[in-house]
Amino acid sequence: MHLSERSSGFVDLENAFGGKNYAPLPVVLSRGKGARVWDVDGKEYLDFLSAYSAVNQGHCHPKIVGALRDQAERLTLTSRAFYNDQLGPFEAWLCGLLGFERLIPMNSGAEAVETAIKLARRWGYDVKGVPQDRGKVIVCSGNFHGRTLGIISASTDPASRGGFGPYLPGFITVPFGDLEALEKALEDPDVVGFLFEPIQGEAGVVVPPEGYLSGASALCRKVRVLFIADEVQTGLARTGKMLACDYEQVKPDLLILGKALSGGILPVSAVLGSSEVILTIRPGEHGSTFGGNPLACAVARAAVEVLLDEKLAESAFASGKVFRERLSSLNSPLIETVRGKGLLNAIVIRPHGDNGKGGKRTAYDLCHELAEHGVLAKQTQVHTIRFAPPLVITGPEMEQGLSVIESVLKRAAESL
Repeated sequence: MHLSERSSGFVDLENAFGGKNYAPLPVVLSRGKGARVWDVDGKEYLDFLSAYSAVNQGHCHPKIVGALRDQAERLTLTSRAFYNDQLGPFEAWLCGLLGFERLIPMNSGAEAVETAIKLARRWGYDVKGVPQDRGKVIVCSGNFHGRTLGIISASTDPASRGGFGPYLPGFITVPFGDLEALEKALEDPDVVGFLFEPIQGEAGVVVPPEGYLSGASALCRKVRVLFIADEVQTGLARTGKMLACDYEQVKPDLLILGKALSGGILPVSAVLGSSEVILTIRPGEHGSTFGGNPLACAVARAAVEVLLDEKLAESAFASGKVFRERLSSLNSPLIETVRGKGLLNAIVIRPHGDNGKGGKRTAYDLCHELAEHGVLAKQTQVHTIRFAPPLVITGPEMEQGLSVIESVLKRAAESL
């Protein structure tokens, strides 16, 4: 992609002074509204990534921005050294909405996952009776729960894990979607929790077989192991239901939320569960300076209210069906698979053509071509492109985006 002098200046600054832990597409964004964003040169794009599902409500939603502004003029941070007039009402409201007894607020999704792991271990020792320091958590191959040291200890991704050891012990890995393997792993009496994504986002929007979630839930109940759902990416209407677990009518013992919990306005995450589990952590044993701050609580409530008021789960369900049907109907020789639920979707492509670097063009190369034609998406894994537009995307915007995707894929198929 050709960069203007103005865009190049911003890219050069990041390259000169920032870390190299990301490889962004060469697009420098400066403004967003709904499902659209604009770069520093004024070029308009359709956002088909939504900040990895953080912007489910669309960019700069006026209700969420209004809640931010109103609360920012009153009180932003007290720390948890004191009570504030936003946290308790927010906890009561969200617990009531989702059917849980208690909530621990944090900031990022990774923090919330770490919190859930700590809760599972403490519950295992204090309630289940697992011997101290022997608690284990079962995870799935291909998982992505974040990049903190504890979480990468549970990862099977060499890019996330390699070179950062020694790793935190106490994790058992089973194949995602394999109930027999899970049942076998649950025979270990020291297992305290099963941590999973209802759909594996970073692995390439991998959807498990129908019945997997309900089967896994039943297996965990049978041996008294916590069923822990990481719905940081899949939750809050993204997949066409408020929670992806709702597709199989299962309720987690611990529910992990983040990203869209603030509509992309600021970092907010939470772990929800029963009193039996949540209250095993006592004062001074876990916390965060910014977790549960008044600003975050006001923003999060407004963000979830937008999902409900605008019926965005229903919109995601309908729009996602259109998306998958259109791309599947292309019968493109370039496409191996179209998969997903709601507006969390992916296509797996066959390497093709010449990328000018001595190899075949991959998903990353296709994302460059999509951006050139006004659609922003990002590869996940080498040959998979994830498409996850804001849930507020309109019919005409979806049609525009699909037309661009189809035309890029058709041109690319010609080079097979």
